[in-house]
Amino acid sequence: MVYLIGEALLGKDAEIAHIDLVIGSKDGPVGAAFAQGMTHVSAGHSPLLAVIRPNLPPKPHTIIIPKVTVKDMGDASKIFGPAQAAVAKAVADALEEGIIPKDKADDWVIICSVFIHPEARDYQKIFRYNYSATRLALKRALAKYPSLDKILYDKDRATHPIMGFRVPRLWRPPYLQIALDIPSLEKVKKIVQALPRSDNLILEAGTPLIKRYGTEVLGEIREIAKSKFLVADLKTLDVGAVEVDLAFDETADAVVVSGLAANDTIDRFIYETDRLGIYSFLDMMNVPDVVEKLQSLKALPNVVILHRGIDTEGSAAHRWDIVKQVKTTFKGKRLLVAVAGGIRPNNISDAIKAKADIIVVGRYITQSKDIERSTREFLSQMQGDIDLFRVHTE
Repeated sequence: MVYLIGEALLGKDAEIAHIDLVIGSKDGPVGAAFAQGMTHVSAGHSPLLAVIRPNLPPKPHTIIIPKVTVKDMGDASKIFGPAQAAVAKAVADALEEGIIPKDKADDWVIICSVFIHPEARDYQKIFRYNYSATRLALKRALAKYPSLDKILYDKDRATHPIMGFRVPRLWRPPYLQIALDIPSLEKVKKIVQALPRSDNLILEAGTPLIKRYGTEVLGEIREIAKSKFLVADLKTLDVGAVEVDLAFDETADAVVVSGLAANDTIDRFIYETDRLGIYSFLDMMNVPDVVEKLQSLKALPNVVILHRGIDTEGSAAHRWDIVKQVKTTFKGKRLLVAVAGGIRPNNISDAIKAKADIIVVGRYITQSKDIERSTREFLSQMQGDIDLFRVHTE
């Protein structure tokens, strides 16, 4: 019994084609749905058989379901004209080309959902776009596209064309996290706009900035950084779940809890971030035993920050050995390690050698006269920009 699914989006402007289809055996669920579709008519979405021309349907027999409500004869003409012919021709060509096995022509049926924009006018484009999209959807269905590897590789790179932005995830470290600690929204916006384009960049709404403007500042930053990973550095010490919700409502991708908080607070904080599908960052500033603290929690955070405070930079050295200790202790766990506090271009190599996943930099970049140049000083010592490795394979 065969039950395969295919999808394709092709074209542009009002004539754009979006095809969703299922293809499968007459004696299976696809066949049952096919028969039911032929006998259950709904206003504006009446099913119709695909035909190459009147009295000449292709095989496998194909039923077309309009996605957009057909309101008048103008809409009907597009469906019963170029769209109907395009789907039918694509099915017939797919059979001829061997995309659909010829010995299944009488055993399978196809249910094809077709999108026709009410403002579409060009019948040539309607036909060509829907023909190509149907043929591609059939090819994908028979190939069982996409593979799991393809999905997992592309899911955090993809930008939905209508949504217009992507929601990034931390899947390929190391990253450079820009700590926006300056308590001036006007200056912060200028800094963000001056940053170079790179998938290796993370933005952090610093604690002083949030203390001055509240969590609403996250929304302000999001307006000019729609596709950036945005961290809310709340350094939560109490009411963990409540503060996660505040940041989540302002579109934060991650929230920071202090390692000095009670375990109950941290546990609730991590539970709430996991429930909402965002990242938990645990800041270990002034925590004497990082590994012991992590082991005492019900669940690990997504990121642990090994943080040397600004006021102690002159007297406290970086403990790169702790990075190794954490990674060794929690080997095999999905736990990223960030380092923060006095990171400069002359010591970032030490952080990278220690296998730090996120390097947090503040003043060296945010107080620079040339934001882009200062940022590239760090990026040049990290792996190449992910954008350069993208290959269009659709």
